[in-house]
Amino acid sequence: MRGLRARLVVVFVLLAGLSALTATGLVYRQASDLMLKRTEWSVVNEFRLRVATLTENMQHPPDRAALQQLANGVAPAFLEATGAAVYGNSGLIASGDGTGPITPALRRSVAGRHRLAYQRVVSAGAPYLVVGTPVLLGRQRTPSGVEAYLVTPLGKEAADEEALVAAARNGVLPVVALAVLFALLAAGGVLRPVRDLDRAARRLGAGELDTRLKVSGGDELARLVKTFNATAAALEANVSELREMEVRARRFVADVSHELRTPLASILAMADMFEEEAGRLEGDLAQAARLMNLEVGRLVRLVEDLMEISRFDAGAARLILDDVDVADAVRACLRTRGWTARVTLDLPPDVRIRMDPRRFDVITANLVGNALRHGAPPVTVRLRAEGPRDTGRVVIEVRDSGEGVDPDVLPHVFDRFSKADAARTRSDGSGLGLAIALENARLHGGSIDVTNPPGGGALFSLTLPRRPAPPPDRPGTSPPPRPEQV
Repeated sequence: MRGLRARLVVVFVLLAGLSALTATGLVYRQASDLMLKRTEWSVVNEFRLRVATLTENMQHPPDRAALQQLANGVAPAFLEATGAAVYGNSGLIASGDGTGPITPALRRSVAGRHRLAYQRVVSAGAPYLVVGTPVLLGRQRTPSGVEAYLVTPLGKEAADEEALVAAARNGVLPVVALAVLFALLAAGGVLRPVRDLDRAARRLGAGELDTRLKVSGGDELARLVKTFNATAAALEANVSELREMEVRARRFVADVSHELRTPLASILAMADMFEEEAGRLEGDLAQAARLMNLEVGRLVRLVEDLMEISRFDAGAARLILDDVDVADAVRACLRTRGWTARVTLDLPPDVRIRMDPRRFDVITANLVGNALRHGAPPVTVRLRAEGPRDTGRVVIEVRDSGEGVDPDVLPHVFDRFSKADAARTRSDGSGLGLAIALENARLHGGSIDVTNPPGGGALFSLTLPRRPAPPPDRPGTSPPPRPEQV
């Protein structure tokens, strides 16, 4: 925005400066031409009359004394004249002072065309006006073969011209200063609605969907503001509808999961009983009893995972913190699930952090279980501490020796219901384990990353702070505060 303001000011200043310079140049040119022409015509007319008066009674052909008298009599009639001269076919016949500025070009023009001519010349750094005319004798205006010349300095006109240039230059500076002032005022008026629109767009992007702008005027900016308001209103309506649909969907999943827990608990109890009696059943009934128990257990785990996810979505998940030895917590998780013999541990002692033991157990079980199901042995769990005890962090790495994660699947590993093998329609997991692990890590203020390191396998890195920070705000859990109208 500042760059646009600067560009507008520069444009205004350039336009004002160019206009001022153009107007000043035109005025200067007209005034200069007017001064010079006035001087030229005054000198030329007076010179013509003076020569006619001095040669009125001159005999033909004139003698040298008469021509000298003519040369001496021309210049005194002009206060500013510096000299006069009379030329004949043989060259200079008679002269007063200051004949240097008389040029051969002017002499050729006067002698060849037999008419009065004048020329502006610069001699020794000073400007002059030189006027020449052929001398015509008698009433018949008989050519005498003689030319008379007058040299008049233009120093006064040059001084007037310099004063005019200085006045024009001094006049341009205030014009440019006023142009800067008007440019700032105009740029402020033009950019004010643009700045308001920029702030409103930022607030809209930050989630304040009821942001609106006041419409004033009927120009292009006003139409742009109307379009922004209409777009914001449509976006607010769509987002509100999507949020309501999302809330209803989450509530439906939570309600269904909750309602399924009681009947599933009864079904699971009966399935356990049938499996215990499977040895007494005949034919395929024993296999059916075992399969039923397996499928009911999978369904129970799915319902539990759905309820856990619904708590995260509703923002109802909370931490119950305690000071825990990380190595002991990892060993307890593996021992409970019977995985101790299948996992290689590298756990330094006395690494304690403040965390929720139950949620850490869920994270560890999901990461190790994923490695055991989809990777290849050996599976290794390593622990390392980084930074000071109070402000540092711990990293738990779970690595298998399988083929690693498909690069196409890698960005979606933590998506809900994501499967490592898209062609496999059934698996032992629900597809929610890694998503739940990531949510629990974020609840602690940590993170989980996955890579395919050199040497094969997949590497999941869980990073947790020693002192968990408050969990970040979750979008959609509460409506944003209502802003004032811009």
